Amino acid sequence: MRKWLIFAAALCLFLSACRADVQPEPTPSPTAAPQPEAAEFALPYYPAASLHPITGDNRTNLTLGGLLYEGLYELDQQFQAEPCLCTGGTASEDGLTWAFTLRSDVTFSDGSPLTSAEAAASLELARTSALYASRFADVTGVTAGEGTVTVTLSRPNGALPALLDVPIVKETEGAPLGTGPYVLTGEGEGAALTARADWWRGEELPLDSIPLRAIQEADDLIHAFDTRDIALVATDLTGTNALGFSGSFDTVDYPTSTMLYVGFNVASGPCRDAAVRQALSRAFDRSSVATVLYARHAQAAAMPVSPASPLYQEDLAAELEYAPQAAEELLTQAGWTRSDGSWTAGRQTLSLTFLAPSDNPARTAAAEHLAAGLESLGVGVTLELLPWTDYLSALERGEFDLYLGEVRLTADFDLTALISAGGALNYGGYADEEALQRLDSFRAASGQGRDLSARRLYQRLAEEPPFAVLCFKNWSVLTQWSRIEGMTPTQSNLFHQFEQWTLT
Repeated sequence: MRKWLIFAAALCLFLSACRADVQPEPTPSPTAAPQPEAAEFALPYYPAASLHPITGDNRTNLTLGGLLYEGLYELDQQFQAEPCLCTGGTASEDGLTWAFTLRSDVTFSDGSPLTSAEAAASLELARTSALYASRFADVTGVTAGEGTVTVTLSRPNGALPALLDVPIVKETEGAPLGTGPYVLTGEGEGAALTARADWWRGEELPLDSIPLRAIQEADDLIHAFDTRDIALVATDLTGTNALGFSGSFDTVDYPTSTMLYVGFNVASGPCRDAAVRQALSRAFDRSSVATVLYARHAQAAAMPVSPASPLYQEDLAAELEYAPQAAEELLTQAGWTRSDGSWTAGRQTLSLTFLAPSDNPARTAAAEHLAAGLESLGVGVTLELLPWTDYLSALERGEFDLYLGEVRLTADFDLTALISAGGALNYGGYADEEALQRLDSFRAASGQGRDLSARRLYQRLAEEPPFAVLCFKNWSVLTQWSRIEGMTPTQSNLFHQFEQWTLT
């Protein structure tokens, strides 16, 4: 084992409206004053909160799961699923039944072998948990076989493995056991993560033991980081209700599936016309939003898939980039005429009501920037910045032409909630059968066929836009110590490939 060195970690992830509310994430306020390095590598945890990786809701404790637990699959920074506790999976001809073969050399931290019963039970528990239920909406059953786990679906999903990074646990009193590289030992102030000598992967780990710092409330977390009692924190720097950290630190960003977009009301008003929606999509300066307003903690995007994913179509995105002249041409083709600085069609003037939540500074700034861009184009805009509950109520009543939305998509980038009739996030009343058929084809496809079906779906959404994508957010790891190499955090596991970290 490498001798352990000095740094620490905590996680306060921002979850979108599709995920359960958790602790607010910290936002740094760096100062120039140098600080001494931390005394040891330590991670924070809340001893009074659950450490269960499936039913727990404390984000700091859930972060520890990356060192204690593993799933059938794990995701990399490109949202690609890699087999972990299984050797792979095969789908039936109709795509409704998947069979996954478990590895035979895996043991839990008590030395007992991984069984299909425990794997199936963990997935079944996840189906009803606040943290994972949304991704399993199409799962109708999970059964255990002889060294296999079978998952049945109500509709095909060729990317099901991307949803199966759920921790597999063995239930015991207190925190459940896992198959990961570390095991929880001690309690209270004496709690620690201890490296397993029998970890099935057999990889050398950077640290033999990781002390845990007991945290009671958010101020304790701030103090621990500011004083370098812990030295590594993961956070959404553009999140809502952010806490403040001080001191000097480095920042490492990693991609997420959280999408910022402008939604259209396609049921009423000027945005009923697809040509108008196409024009508005070309009027949004995505690059400025991502690089300036979100301080490069986002990646500009024109399609509803992260630019980090191989599904992202660069050539299609180029056709949707910010281009005010193209926007004017599209409005003209749609029958609008610019006169005295405004666009009119007959007696109608192009004027839009734009809703945005007022509880997040980054989103407020983005909404104001986008509204100003439309007005410079001659489009009248009434920007309404509303408290969160009022904002949601207005969306549900359809009292808008445009709205600024944010959603954390599942790792298979399924758009069902956004574009299907009755979809939980289809506030604009979007209804396009061709788009839905292409979405079904995309969901069912796998391998190279998935790339082709993704392209066809995104082409249709460009022709009949339900929304205009702006960017995908990054989250960040803040470190008090700059000598960490090989860090590859993902949105589901801060310690992804921890065995490959180098601490010098």
